[in-house]
Parts: sequence; C-alpha cells; structure tokens
Amino acid sequence: MSEEPEQLAEGTLISHLLELRDRLLRALVAVGLAFVPCMYYSNDIFSFVAQPLLAKLPQGSNLIATGVMSPFTTPFKLSFFVALFAAMPYVIYQLWAFVAPGLYRGERRFAVPLLISSILLFYAGMAFAYYFVFPVLFQFFAGTTPKGVAMMTDINNYLDFVLTMFFCFGLAFEVPVAVVLLVVMGLVRLEKLQRNRGYVLIGIFILAALLTPPDALSQCSLAVPMYLLYEGGILMARILSRARSAESQQKVGES
Repeated sequence: MSEEPEQLAEGTLISHLLELRDRLLRALVAVGLAFVPCMYYSNDIFSFVAQPLLAKLPQGSNLIATGVMSPFTTPFKLSFFVALFAAMPYVIYQLWAFVAPGLYRGERRFAVPLLISSILLFYAGMAFAYYFVFPVLFQFFAGTTPKGVAMMTDINNYLDFVLTMFFCFGLAFEVPVAVVLLVVMGLVRLEKLQRNRGYVLIGIFILAALLTPPDALSQCSLAVPMYLLYEGGILMARILSRARSAESQQKVGES
C-alpha cells in the first residue's frame, strides 16, 4: 500500500512575516539576557581571553590600551560576542522553528543532526584555537621579537585578532558538514571529492593563508585541521550514502 504524499503547512505572506518577527525578537531577547551577566563580568572574561598571550609575554609585560575609551569599549565588545556565541543554540533553534514547517519529514530528520553537529563543531573550532593554537602562536611571536623591542599589544587589536581566529577556526571546523551537504544534495559526487584530494589540499592552504596572519605557523595551524576534517566529512558522507542506499532498497523491496 503506497503512502499518501506528505502535505506541507501553508500560510499567508503576512503570517510568515509576523512569525519571523516573533522569532527574531525571541532571539534578540535571548542574546540580551546572555549579555547582562557577560557585561557584569566583562573584565574577567577579557582576562580569560587574554591569558594565552599574557602567559607568553616576558615577565612584567602587559597589554596596553592606546585609546581613551578602550578599557571600557573592548571588554564591552567582547561581552557582546560572548553573549551571541552563548545564545547561538537558541538563536538557531528559532530559525529552525521558522523553516521546519516548510520541510518534508525526511528533510527534517536529516537537518536536525546537521544543525546540532554544526553548532558543536563551531564551538570545537573555537576551543581548539584557544587551547592549542594560541599558546603555540603567541610563543612563536614572542620568541621572534627583535632585540630591543618591547612587545606591548593594544587590547583592541588583540581582541580583533582573537575574534578573527575564533571565527576562522569555527568555520574551518564546519568542513565536514559542508562536505556532507554537497554529497547528500547531489551537488558533488563522493568519488569526485575523493579523486580531487590534491586540489582540495592546495585550496585549503591558500584559504588558510588568506584568513590567518602572514606566517607559516598560523597557516598550517588552520590548514592541517581543515584537511583532516575534510577527510572526516568524506567518511561521514560515505556512511550516510550507504545508509540512504540501503533504506531506498528496503523500500523498493517492500513495495
């Protein structure tokens, strides 16, 4: 007995816009609620973020603030981004709740694990940058400082550097999700991804050179995990493709 085609929920343009407004307001409220405690502990949060650099500076060295308002605006800016990162699961849930009614059941079942894994991978990329990349990177920078030059980094420049690295590594860790999406949506064949590994490796190193500071250590710190995650994405796509193939054969056998 064949199943009836699944019907999707329909609505007017006004109703969709109203729902989108409500979802966005809820997301903004969540970010605002997360921002309040972050702002209260903004200086402590900045001290935590600055610790990888402070640990590698010569004894007695400190970060400096060259702007009059920098001691206030820099921790304030950091507090906003921390609140945004902390509330991101709820923000993405609101976007998902808005989009989900327009998807079929099979698409929803496939999208949920990808959404969860993309959030976790982004956080994993940030943690990898903070705990593994920053200590090596700052040790290298501090060790190559010319004689007679005092390394005194401005707090605003440091924060911009850290946020850029967090964003780059967070995106880099999304490579497995991107690979799975390309294969499942039929945009690229799995065999082609496997066959073009060499070109992908070159492209990853070029991208890492564009995203990171102009030194080989930063480039390799981003490129090597990206390529390993690319291989992990191929493995995940292969497993998922086999599972989908087995499921389709089972349906054909039952019909």
